[in-house]
Amino acid sequence: MAQVKVGVHVSIAGSLDLTVDRAKDAGCDVFQMFSRNPRGWGFKPLTDDDCTLFRKKIATTGIIPVDHMPYLPNLASPKTEIWDKSVQTLQAELDRCGRLEIPYLVTHLGHHLGDGIAGGRGRVIKAVNMALDASDTNVILLLENTAGEKNSVGSSFEQIQGIISGIERSNRIGICFDTCHAFAAGYELRTETGLAATLAQLDETVGIGRLKVIHANDTKGDLGSGLDRHEHIGMGFIGEDGFRCILHNPVFNRLPLICETPVDDRRDDRGNIRAVRDLAR
Repeated sequence: MAQVKVGVHVSIAGSLDLTVDRAKDAGCDVFQMFSRNPRGWGFKPLTDDDCTLFRKKIATTGIIPVDHMPYLPNLASPKTEIWDKSVQTLQAELDRCGRLEIPYLVTHLGHHLGDGIAGGRGRVIKAVNMALDASDTNVILLLENTAGEKNSVGSSFEQIQGIISGIERSNRIGICFDTCHAFAAGYELRTETGLAATLAQLDETVGIGRLKVIHANDTKGDLGSGLDRHEHIGMGFIGEDGFRCILHNPVFNRLPLICETPVDDRRDDRGNIRAVRDLAR
């Protein structure tokens, strides 16, 4: 089996091009980043020099970049001001990815805040349609599955497909599959039989062809817990045997794998990259 493509989320501190240096230093084949401060609404516009230097380093290293939406946007929010800002942020991120030549932008689908899944789904659809219409790029927007927490949108494959079915430019929509979130939402991943059933469900509803990126995260919560708490690869409830099963599956091991795992006294980013490669052998 060819070596899996694996990496981690890296910091943009200093300048965007330094993300590529950090990813290379950590031994990444792929990396995830924020293109801006993830904890605020404001952001510094990209300059031509920013884009040129970032693209040059990507071309030189061959590492695959993936962008992630900031924390504050909520595409499912019933609050008009938050929703408007969220749409504007989504459009801006698509444009920034286009200039940086980042192929994928990952977005959470948000929380409906108690007014029902149908309302939340409708607002996500409207937001995505508006942003894609306003952004003239080839960037693929990846919808990330959620963990089944209260008021979340996108915890089931059926919910995700319900959103995709309303998106006019669905050729620009893919899926980022988070293993922690899927497991927390009740999808079994630890055995060949369970994983096959989960993938069959995904293919029947959304379509395996939409799967573009994997967030490879172990979890501190048990199956169906609804707990979005990431753990080091092999140290959580999915465990080493579960990740060995995942990483030997031909659907998963052909895709970019990004660890969003802790950095602590037990293991760092390099350690989780090494764990993925060891379990994939």
